[in-house]
Amino acid sequence: MKPRGPVLVLKPGKEKSLLRHHPWVFSGAIARVEGEPASGATVRVLSADGAFLAQAAYSPQSQIRGRVWTWQADEAVDAAFLRRRLQTALDYRKSLVAQSDAMRLVHGESDGLPGLIVDRYGDQLVAQFLSAGMDAGRETIADLLVELSGVPNLYERSDADVRGLEALPERSGAMRGKAPAGPVVIGEHAIKIQVDVANGHKTGFYLDQRDNRHRVYSAVQGMPNAEALNCFCYTGAFSLAMLKGGAKSVLSIDSSGPALELARSNITVNGLDPARAEWLEADVFKALRELRDAGRMFDVIVLDPPKFAPTPATVERATRAYKDINLLALKLLRPGGLLFTYSCSGGVSADLFNKIIAGAASDAGAQVRVEGRLQAGADHPVLLSFPEGEYLKGLVLRRL
Repeated sequence: MKPRGPVLVLKPGKEKSLLRHHPWVFSGAIARVEGEPASGATVRVLSADGAFLAQAAYSPQSQIRGRVWTWQADEAVDAAFLRRRLQTALDYRKSLVAQSDAMRLVHGESDGLPGLIVDRYGDQLVAQFLSAGMDAGRETIADLLVELSGVPNLYERSDADVRGLEALPERSGAMRGKAPAGPVVIGEHAIKIQVDVANGHKTGFYLDQRDNRHRVYSAVQGMPNAEALNCFCYTGAFSLAMLKGGAKSVLSIDSSGPALELARSNITVNGLDPARAEWLEADVFKALRELRDAGRMFDVIVLDPPKFAPTPATVERATRAYKDINLLALKLLRPGGLLFTYSCSGGVSADLFNKIIAGAASDAGAQVRVEGRLQAGADHPVLLSFPEGEYLKGLVLRRL
């Protein structure tokens, strides 16, 4: 029987990744499109010999031409389907002890909702509709999110660059309820943080580092009078964790003046002594060299840079950047000190990141011990069949 509706037929041999339940269909894998599917429409994906593989959301302009909704041929992709997937995602988060009133509620492909990101900051939801399929269902999804979560306020931050790859316009603004009048204050373990929902990075903040910030806090508690350095500090969450943990002083560096202004005000929100916090608006690479030349040394250093490798073509350049900042950081780290270093580039695997850091340590003449391997929190789940979802990786290193 001929499949109903539009169809993507793959080239011979290109079905292997789908058989392993990888949720993306790349343009180069497609032999032909049968029918005239609109952007965001649900299509059936068939192997070259006509075997059913999956149902996917179609994106005619993206290199990721199809994002899998379901592996079942008879499952309707409709409002009831979206309700089930959203409810499952929310139920999973209920089992997590986050020690925070902020959490990721939907994590795209890992929750069976490709291209949808939803974060909760207290009584404010923030959503990103990053794929053609999600954009087509955005109004239905918005209603369901408010209903199922019980949170009345939903703000849209569909202004990420990736929407351009899907030929989608940028969107930002209140979708349901009220827009926040200013920064939203959230609690996270020992600290309070102001989140700029309307203008901040991503959905306003980096929830994926919540558990890692607490680990830094705990480490500093065991290091009386520690002098700390936080690079790419954004609004200062790692800095707050170190100051709350008892660090003697924290130097925080970022190139964004507005982010540093919010970071300074976070000191007041947490009742901390501003004299213990030093803020520097500068290029981190240049600043690290100047600190090295000035002979500065630190007991704890955090390196949490932006995504150096947004595409596979930029991995080589990113490798050099990661090595450069880690080499400089290790030269600034006192013996016995701790380096918390991260990469959020999906194109840089954990194995490659380890090799980069090992090379940096060798060139810095530093012997280091791995005391921990870090990843995103459990509210950012990863599918084994979708390794691209494991974008955040980190190491805790002690200089011997």
